[in-house]
Amino acid sequence: MKFYDVFNGDADGLCAMHQLRLIEPRDAILVTGVKRDIALLSRVDARKGDEITVFDISLDANREALARVLDAGARVRWFDHHHAGDIPRRPGFRAHIDTAPEICTSLIVDRFLNGRHRAWAVVAAFGDNLRESAWREAEPLELDDTQMHTLRTLGECLNYNAYGESLADLHYDPAELYETLRRYDNPLDFVVAEPVFEVLRNALSDDLVRAAELRPLRASDAAVAFRLPDTAWARRISGFFSNQLANTFPMRAHAVLTERAGGYLVSVRAPVSVAVGADALCRQFESGGGRAAAAGIQLLPEADLGRFLDAFERAFPARRGPAA
Repeated sequence: MKFYDVFNGDADGLCAMHQLRLIEPRDAILVTGVKRDIALLSRVDARKGDEITVFDISLDANREALARVLDAGARVRWFDHHHAGDIPRRPGFRAHIDTAPEICTSLIVDRFLNGRHRAWAVVAAFGDNLRESAWREAEPLELDDTQMHTLRTLGECLNYNAYGESLADLHYDPAELYETLRRYDNPLDFVVAEPVFEVLRNALSDDLVRAAELRPLRASDAAVAFRLPDTAWARRISGFFSNQLANTFPMRAHAVLTERAGGYLVSVRAPVSVAVGADALCRQFESGGGRAAAAGIQLLPEADLGRFLDAFERAFPARRGPAA
């Protein structure tokens, strides 16, 4: 019998798994990757009696692999907040899926655990740019402003670390990062004791300086798109840059297109003021998906660039009132 923990390498995937394993510790085979590497269940060669727990990856993107491991006799628990499509009802499968725009996977796990180790769920919510949710869920913890700022920065740094074309782009392999995280019940203790926090915070600051020099590829009052070069720093900063734009201009939608072989990796943020539409836009394109507030396209062919930009502007038309 083997145990597998399959998790997105970003802040939400890391913190969701960490919360559960603080309560239900086990030595499991870790399966993860960069943030956009979501077809992770295909890597699991499960057998009858094996147990698999999945965190923060789309069921819809792993449907065939899920059927395969269930057919093999494995048991699967699934915690996620992305578009799932039809959720199968099969023996050995338990789904904890909530696609509400104010929810992330770590908050689903927090609910499952009745609030134990909630500080890690707050870290994840900040990492997923769910600031209102993070503040709301943190109220019972009675943290001061400095502590809340630290949790927010940690969430942003953990999320930043997951962006890249491959593990070579990242500062830390998410599996190795988890092995460091798992020793800490309290994220504030992790920040003080481990150099990881300062390394990521300084690297994020450096990459953000480069991104600040970019000029828009397409811009209107309601929707702005940027193009990033095919470099490691640009791939790392794309997610944080997208979230920073969304928070700075909450009435606008934003798209960040990072050049890659054959086309672009795309991140889309719906307006924070009306956090819907990003997933519907991205699913119009092959390899697109995500959630209502934030979604992406794994590979947008160069030939589809104009079609995407036109669809982006149609998806987020100008609204009455100031554009922020």
